[in-house]
Amino acid sequence: MPRHGRKFREAKVKVPVGVRFAPDEAVQLVKELSFAKFDETVEAAARLSVDPRRADQIVRGTVILPHGTGKTVRVLVAAQGEKEKEAREAGADYVGLDLLAKIQEGWLDFDVMVATPDVMGKVGPLGRVLGPRGLMPTPKAGTVTFDVGRAVREIKAGKIEFRVDKTGNVHVPIGRVSFPPAELVANLGAFMDQIVRARPAAAKGTYIRSVTLSSTMGPGVAVEPNLYRRGGA
Repeated sequence: MPRHGRKFREAKVKVPVGVRFAPDEAVQLVKELSFAKFDETVEAAARLSVDPRRADQIVRGTVILPHGTGKTVRVLVAAQGEKEKEAREAGADYVGLDLLAKIQEGWLDFDVMVATPDVMGKVGPLGRVLGPRGLMPTPKAGTVTFDVGRAVREIKAGKIEFRVDKTGNVHVPIGRVSFPPAELVANLGAFMDQIVRARPAAAKGTYIRSVTLSSTMGPGVAVEPNLYRRGGA
């Protein structure tokens, strides 16, 4: 494994070992320990007591972060007729079925793809290109819908998708270091609310094992997980 640089090590020693902070304290510490010359992303990671190999223990969903992620999201909409107009009026960056041929050729200059159900037969063959990059529209993520206007507006406003990885962790961006602390705390709260709502019925014992915040380059700061163990955890 690569060794961390001096600045990371200096920041790491400022994080008390074994201490779990209240969300506002954790956010403040992450901001204080950031050292990069760019506006780092702040990421939340929740470690869950689930077995992602079992279909009945998959944790996934979407959440609209009240203050967005700080990133400009480029949205492509695959639709036809009136739905193209609706998508453009909602602020979509790219609209139209003619873009599917460009994607087939390797063009992927967008962050989220929305498609209406009636064109999924044409989008489906692009699964090999879109799937590995997490760009394939799905009903569960709300990106296969006839309500394209609403979908585009929500994505632009800060809607993100989350899914547990093979190690039982969920990682999402909740903003940038430059955000006011209250906005990062609110975004973290919105994300954790959805994690609690997404608890599988098959999950046993303590559902949320740990919660950690970190900036792109900085060390992790533990958040008190008991704050999010509602609902019989």
